[in-house]
Amino acid sequence: MGGRPSSPLDKQQQQHLRGQVDTLLRNFLPCYREQLAASVLRQISRELGPREPAGCQLMRSKKLPRVREHRGPLTQLGGHPPRWQPIFCVLRGDGRLEWFSHREEYENGGHPLGSMTLTGYTVLTSQREYLHLLDTLCPVSSGEHTQEESDPLLEMPVNFPLFLQHPFRRHLCFSAATGEAQRAWRLALQGGIRLRGTVLQRSQAPAARAFLDAVRLYRQHQGHFGDDDVTLGSDAEVLTGVLMRELLPALRAQTLPGLRGARHNRAWAWTELLDAVHAAVLAEASAGLRAFQPEKDELLAVLEKTIRPDVDQILRQRERLAGRLRVEVQRPLESCLHGKVDTQLSLVTQKLLSTMEAVLSAVQTLLAQGMGRLSRHLRGSSSGTQLRKEVYSFGEMPWDPELMQTCYREAERSQGRLRQLVMPFGFFGTRSLMFGAQDLAQQLMADAVATFLQLADQCLTTALDCSQAAQQLEKVRGRVLKKFQSDSGSVQRNFTRGWLLSIFLPFVLRQLEGSCTVELLEFEGDVLAVGSPALTVKGIYKDIVQGFLLQRIDGELKKALGASDVSCTLDGCSEAPWDQTGVDEEAEAQRGTCPGQPGSGTKVQPLCPLPPPRTFCS
Repeated sequence: MGGRPSSPLDKQQQQHLRGQVDTLLRNFLPCYREQLAASVLRQISRELGPREPAGCQLMRSKKLPRVREHRGPLTQLGGHPPRWQPIFCVLRGDGRLEWFSHREEYENGGHPLGSMTLTGYTVLTSQREYLHLLDTLCPVSSGEHTQEESDPLLEMPVNFPLFLQHPFRRHLCFSAATGEAQRAWRLALQGGIRLRGTVLQRSQAPAARAFLDAVRLYRQHQGHFGDDDVTLGSDAEVLTGVLMRELLPALRAQTLPGLRGARHNRAWAWTELLDAVHAAVLAEASAGLRAFQPEKDELLAVLEKTIRPDVDQILRQRERLAGRLRVEVQRPLESCLHGKVDTQLSLVTQKLLSTMEAVLSAVQTLLAQGMGRLSRHLRGSSSGTQLRKEVYSFGEMPWDPELMQTCYREAERSQGRLRQLVMPFGFFGTRSLMFGAQDLAQQLMADAVATFLQLADQCLTTALDCSQAAQQLEKVRGRVLKKFQSDSGSVQRNFTRGWLLSIFLPFVLRQLEGSCTVELLEFEGDVLAVGSPALTVKGIYKDIVQGFLLQRIDGELKKALGASDVSCTLDGCSEAPWDQTGVDEEAEAQRGTCPGQPGSGTKVQPLCPLPPPRTFCS
């Protein structure tokens, strides 16, 4: 559009950005190495420590997180000069958006006209809201006269727009033919954005945990303690976002005064420049992390070999040092918690609990409806073909954006009030929090669906008539709901506990930064004398602060949920150790019988066509 520089970045600017990325990696990688060692120590100590009580009842779905592929015709605003032109868009299962000149080009395997990973984007469906956003990107100073040029966004009102906005990347402007198509695309795109954004948060690998901890530590060194949404995306995308936030003030000061043209054209020129900078930084960050990969792999192997044999001794030395340091920092820490955290902890706890309760209630309702539909189809003597279709639709429920939207909307509703509660503590990560709640909703639905399909396939045989089969399916339905309710309580507690820690821990560390500096310096030599890379003064100190904070958090959760609640970390919810009754019934099912159904030696002529074996397998 008008105002676009002929070449966004010259060689000198590209060289400058390479230097900025090199500096970032030089300062970040030492933090990453430290956190890799700490993460390996945590992993080994967890493996060798006492087994947590079995908590998760549902079996873990083996299907990887994905979005349902979505495709169809749209119109796109693009080109120079820009114009609206028809395209064929495809959202891939990995959350990548591609667009082609026409459907045949896609079907014949042609190259797309363009593609974009959706990390960090936001979908807007209001033209007025998008134009207001453009106005804020390049505000007109008082007394400044701007040249008015033709503006396609204003010349041609869009009935069903889809604007994809990103703080550092070029915007994508699409339009659908109908309101139904617009809604379907909006839901699909939002699913792709969430999938791309939470890739690190979903991982339980030590390296992923270490990377996120290293990013927080690096940013604390830069004076930024509060959590925000910078950790959404892959490792290279996260580092790119970190550096872009550092570069943005200088870029604004150097570039915005020189842009000419209509205000919306200037805004688009600004986003294109940001996109060029972002692409250059992302390429350099990706290359730097790839270059570090062999060292990281070797470091993880060495840490495993050196820490595991001496883990007991390392943990004893750590506890000894922590005990001494705890005495030194307890007084200012307790004062900070009492004066600045306790007053708001209860309100934030209640809001998080109620948010997750609403999300899980919506999931349970949707799950019960889906299982009920299958029972009704079986009882109603449906054909085997029709039943197989229903089973397939049921198995796809976790990845159906239209169905799951009822659950996801509950997480979105609380964003405004929650943001008001947590902003005074420097927490700006409510989008990450919302994504986390939605991911848990999808994971729990996937686990419940997988559990139901497996138990149903074990219990239903051709020896049953339709009435008997429907009765068995009802029993399975009841058991799955019972398991779901058990897991929901654990998920609600762990979600609230984890996010309370994310909200308040950085705030407390920031408040104590000056008051505990001397004590930390005095312990530096003692920690170095231990000789383990997994132990650092700041790491031990953070764990002490976290321990005191968790005591208060657990106290609030105990008041809200009761003392009988049992923690079930999501790390441990793999193949579930189910309740003993369930284990007995599943064992009987594998032997060919189920409670209340004829034994394997009894033959009953089916009165309606039952599906072939393994119809209900997920």
